[in-house]
Amino acid sequence: MYYGKVEISGINTSKLKVLTEAEKTALLERVAKGDMKAREELINGNLRLVLSVIQKFTGRGESPDDLFQVGCIGLIKAIDNFSAEFGVRFSTYAVPMIEGEVKRHIRDSGQIRVSRSLRDTAYKAMQAKEQLTAELRRDPTIDEIAERVCCRREDVVIAFEAVSEPISLYEPVFSESGDTVYVMDQIGDNNDDNNWLDEIALKDAISALGSREKKILNLRFLQGKTQVEVADEIGISQAQVSRLEKSALCKIKNEI
Repeated sequence: MYYGKVEISGINTSKLKVLTEAEKTALLERVAKGDMKAREELINGNLRLVLSVIQKFTGRGESPDDLFQVGCIGLIKAIDNFSAEFGVRFSTYAVPMIEGEVKRHIRDSGQIRVSRSLRDTAYKAMQAKEQLTAELRRDPTIDEIAERVCCRREDVVIAFEAVSEPISLYEPVFSESGDTVYVMDQIGDNNDDNNWLDEIALKDAISALGSREKKILNLRFLQGKTQVEVADEIGISQAQVSRLEKSALCKIKNEI
């Protein structure tokens, strides 16, 4: 955690000031009138907010100092663009601005390169999304974003997909009673593995399985269906499919 005695960009995080909502409101009013001292106070009083946001991005090979500095840029943009007319708390408006700045930094400094024009479209679309979210007080649709940036709907979708962060196959998407479903469990396998069972001599082990376990393995590994599709066909939950699949594979390994 960053809230202990940790130095980031030369700042002792344990000594950061925390502003009350009343103090933030008063400072924002002064900032709107061009008071630069109030702007500086507001920045220093929201550094803990920046720290709380960048925590989710640590462990990706990025320097905490770099993330903190980029997050501060997002905070400054939020301060300069915030308006009481948005009808939301400052932190509600600032968090997506800070996250957006950090994500852009990670995206632009990553190994996967996206064309400049696509990045520009994505940047405009993300700005439009942030503005529309504040104005509409809900997540805007792709059509609303496309209209705001004067682009085709298809271009906005492609731009968002191009700059979205990669997801690990081992990212958990559901957990129940100790059984966790990962992204890889929701991906079908369309490869032709008809010879897989013969090659690793599993006929005897599979014959000892129950009929439901056999059917699940057949649907999953021979027909290439996802756990969701298997669950729908058999009439049980995805968590049960995951549990039975793992149990069957464990039995096969023990037999071998």
